[in-house]
Amino acid sequence: MTDMDYAWTALGGDPALLPRVSTVVRDGVLGARLPVRELARACVGVCALAAAELGARRAGLAEVPRVRVDDGAVATAFVSERHLLVDGRVPVSFAPLSRFWRTADGWVRTHANYPHHRERLLSALGVPDGDVPAVESVLAERSALEAEEAVYAAGGLAVALRTAKEWAAHEQARAVAARPLVEHERLDTAHARVLPRIVGEPLLPAAGVRVLDLTRVIAGPVATRTLALLGADVLRVDPPGMPEILDQHADTGFGKRSTTLDLGRVADRRVFEELLAVADVVVTGYRPGALDRFGLSPDALAARRAGLVVAQLSAWGAYGPWAGRRGFDSLVQVATGIAAAEGSVEQPGALPAQALDHGTGYLVAAAVLRSLTEGSAEGGGRGGRVVRLSLARTAAWLMDGVVRGAPHGDGGGGGDGVLEGPEARLAERDSGLGRLRYVLPPVSFEGGPGDWARPPGLWGADEARWG
Repeated sequence: MTDMDYAWTALGGDPALLPRVSTVVRDGVLGARLPVRELARACVGVCALAAAELGARRAGLAEVPRVRVDDGAVATAFVSERHLLVDGRVPVSFAPLSRFWRTADGWVRTHANYPHHRERLLSALGVPDGDVPAVESVLAERSALEAEEAVYAAGGLAVALRTAKEWAAHEQARAVAARPLVEHERLDTAHARVLPRIVGEPLLPAAGVRVLDLTRVIAGPVATRTLALLGADVLRVDPPGMPEILDQHADTGFGKRSTTLDLGRVADRRVFEELLAVADVVVTGYRPGALDRFGLSPDALAARRAGLVVAQLSAWGAYGPWAGRRGFDSLVQVATGIAAAEGSVEQPGALPAQALDHGTGYLVAAAVLRSLTEGSAEGGGRGGRVVRLSLARTAAWLMDGVVRGAPHGDGGGGGDGVLEGPEARLAERDSGLGRLRYVLPPVSFEGGPGDWARPPGLWGADEARWG
């Protein structure tokens, strides 16, 4: 079974549609010891196939449009944040304290891109001024696991380097591995909304679908950026006191609008409920349970909006001792053995892209699209749906060949094998953020869109209403 087959099966897709996908295989992209190129290709490929399937259903087409997955387009999109320019300025990907550190017995990686995470890291280490040499000195005297626990206890983010074997023995790894790549669950017995017929060009499978985007950083915003490409009305909602990093918002904000609501305030909560009352999809990217106090668990959402599709994305999964921990792609790589596999225990490495973020993002979008297809079946599908995905489960898929010796197929399909530069996959346009150079979307099918209808605007600047 190839990675494309595996991912499509995990999404509940019809295997008979897989021959509709062709690939352009290009050597030299996303080069790594692990099968990153194959995973990336599969994630984008099944997302495009799910889009084509829904588009055919809604447009009344006799057959599903053909899908073309180009390794060059996929590889460029998986590092979209590196190609972004804002008025000619190159974005900063990682803050100085987001890096590997040598400890007394190994390595630990920290994440401190956000101010509150930086403050908690420094507090845990007893380093008040944030000086890199001072942090380096403190960590050199601690064990990696001690540093991991101390920083986590303070609300910060640090993960000790583990090998694949060490992670496989961890209770969290066992909890994640016991779950499918994409979890599916029915929420209620109400009829899902039957989506209306679509006409015109380009073919926009998600036209008219209203998506509440409660995600941050990369994976969730990549998913909702993709749904926006496909015609969905996507409204990102953030708490007012937690602004997104400017460059991340610029990279992943295409096609969407952005607003802020304080769900602890009665007036803002009323506005949110009005939005939810006519929403079709809610995508969340916070720690499992973090939004429950606002009535945003899947069951609570379904009780107020029958037939809703809820997509939950997390770092470590919704089960096990680490379910409530914060996490990011770079940290999941370190915990799950990826960093050791790409380097060594003496000198850890990293994937050529934040592939767990981007890959899982496309899988989330695919899971939403497939849920909409099932819900719009003739006569109307019964019941709202929740789909759950995690970076750690995607990591387990990537590491499968390392841990258990399972083969990874290359997806087949042929191609010219020529390594091309990214220039042909870049575009420029003006926006409220300035002149942007950005990566065109890799999701491609016959008759589908080639670019987003709108550029990103200022974070939090839009009204809290549907377009």
